[in-house]
Amino acid sequence: MTGSFRKRSQMSSLSREALDRQGRILNIAIQVLGAGGAMTFLNAYHPGLDAKPLDLAIASPEGFKRVERAMLES
Repeated sequence: MTGSFRKRSQMSSLSREALDRQGRILNIAIQVLGAGGAMTFLNAYHPGLDAKPLDLAIASPEGFKRVERAMLES
């Protein structure tokens, strides 16, 4: 099997709730920060959150709220 097949298989292990949070946080980030700013913000370590915002938002509803708050306050 190829490496790309395994990678896709691992990505699909997110729950429906996690996938929903991922989509919602991406949409909010694009609205607030624009496309380029959203990608930079979500994928870079954020010291105030002590995490990469996208990972935190996907992990739990509480993490989602923390990331959303951090975006809206910036």
